[in-house]
Amino acid sequence: MHNTWTYILVMFAVTYLVRVLPLTIFRKPIKSRFVKSFLYYVPYVTLALMTFPAIIDATQTPIAGILALAAGVIAAFLGAGLLPVSAICCAAVLMTELIVL
Repeated sequence: MHNTWTYILVMFAVTYLVRVLPLTIFRKPIKSRFVKSFLYYVPYVTLALMTFPAIIDATQTPIAGILALAAGVIAAFLGAGLLPVSAICCAAVLMTELIVL
């Protein structure tokens, strides 16, 4: 039980510091284009870091996930919307796993 309270306390401290430190450090508006662009892309990078390993591990074979990722990136680059990209990725996984397995 002691470890549970320690974990909760550490999670509270980390969450609190992440939310309070920017308020105390950055009192004036940020004028640097570099810092603004860095802060703008942080959520996207975080989402990508959580999503990409899951894409590869969600299939029965990692090659199917990699091929689906490549197919989705190409489809999105060519201007396809979210639904067509999802359908293309699902089809890529299905075809790859039928061929490999």
